[in-house]
Amino acid sequence: MIRILCTLLLVGLAFESSVYGKQPNVLFIAIDDQNDWIGCLDGHPLVKTPHIDQLASRGTVFTNAHCQAPLCNPSRTSLMTGLRPSTTGIYGLAPWFRDVAAWRDRVTLPQHFAAHGYRTYSTGKIFHGNYGRKRTDREFDELGPGASVGVRPEKKLVTTPNPHPLVDWGVFPHRDEDKGDWKVASWAVERLNEQPQEPFFLSVGFFLPHVPCYATQKWFDLYPDDTSVLPPVLLDDRNDTPRFSWYLHWTLPEPRLKFLREADQWTNLVRSYLACTSFVDSQVGRVLDALAANGLQDETIVVLWSDHGWHLGEKQITGKNTLWDRSTRIPLVFAGPGVATAANCRQPVELLDIYPTLVDLCGLPPRDDLEGLSLVPQLSDAKATRQRPAITTHNQHNHGVRSERWRYIRHADGSEELYDMQDDPNEWHNLAAKPESAKIMAQHRKWLPATNAPPVPGSKHRILTLENGKVTWEGTEIRSEDPIPEL
Repeated sequence: MIRILCTLLLVGLAFESSVYGKQPNVLFIAIDDQNDWIGCLDGHPLVKTPHIDQLASRGTVFTNAHCQAPLCNPSRTSLMTGLRPSTTGIYGLAPWFRDVAAWRDRVTLPQHFAAHGYRTYSTGKIFHGNYGRKRTDREFDELGPGASVGVRPEKKLVTTPNPHPLVDWGVFPHRDEDKGDWKVASWAVERLNEQPQEPFFLSVGFFLPHVPCYATQKWFDLYPDDTSVLPPVLLDDRNDTPRFSWYLHWTLPEPRLKFLREADQWTNLVRSYLACTSFVDSQVGRVLDALAANGLQDETIVVLWSDHGWHLGEKQITGKNTLWDRSTRIPLVFAGPGVATAANCRQPVELLDIYPTLVDLCGLPPRDDLEGLSLVPQLSDAKATRQRPAITTHNQHNHGVRSERWRYIRHADGSEELYDMQDDPNEWHNLAAKPESAKIMAQHRKWLPATNAPPVPGSKHRILTLENGKVTWEGTEIRSEDPIPEL
């Protein structure tokens, strides 16, 4: 019966698109390192994102959406290939999946659209880094400017424990027009103004609020320069988390909370992140305004997403690379033909679901090799029940399972965590050791991926392994007696 209803729904969607005599266009908007500090997600009480919020009001926002990996390359590879990191073995910032023999000919999301009559365009960051942007890569028909920071100060604004050039934040005199994301939005606006060949698949990937978090003064002025911007933090929060949870982010360029507090940089970093979030929202608005001004809004499906979240002091860290909500929860919004308006879906969903959803919405031939589930039922009725939770993976055998109420985490060494997201949304109290949690954990444990591929050849940058009792991070052994770095 469910299959019949879904088929009828898809027929209805196909009929709707035929009103225009063509398939709907796709505007595919990605934001790098954007956590749930978006107005329509209630992730931060002061955040200002009017353009994304307006998009959500004319579509469906998924308030419990999660990434497949809390790191750029594996997350984006998963979304674009329709496969989990635990299936591909892509866990680090390298390699590019096309360099892995098993995935060299994998048909990605834009390639599937191109094979069925769509003209594909891309600008900014869609795949990780510059992957997919060589003319020989054949991922898109037309390429615009790549992702970039844009103008920088003459020297870093903040001296951090790790001198990585990207780990910086703050305000300095410059213009919005000189930022990389402005140029990305401008190219997308130009394509829309040219009335691109239809149907089109236009992907637009913004770099901010990825570090360095530089914004102009007007965006900083939206937020107070005091502790009211800080997220709630419990300073002894990690006392009840397994030691193995530290291994997932053992040494990183991003500083710990300890440094931010001692250097009096916590407020500055949070304010910088919020300012960059609002700037990117303005660039999303420029692209959406161009879509409407060119009469394309009613025949274009818009999907807006982020590759993963970002910590700003929670759990004593900054950055990603965790299996908690701050690192996994992301904005996911759909709007356009076949999508209910002003709807909020609280069911757990995954970035992995975008590929089959767009295939269904646009009436393309379905694929039987995708590991995500179409969100078409939820885009019609936000209360439609999902059949499974959201699963996030960070390196082999480390998984987080997020249901509507619970977050369950299992690490490669067998240690576990459980949080009641209804009563403890900050994940401050690990319930895994409580006898009454056994049944709940068993229910979530059954969703752990059956396939746990080892890291593919060439894997590097933030790779964690556990083999024969030996833990290695970035190729260096971590011993049980080693002190946690920077604490």
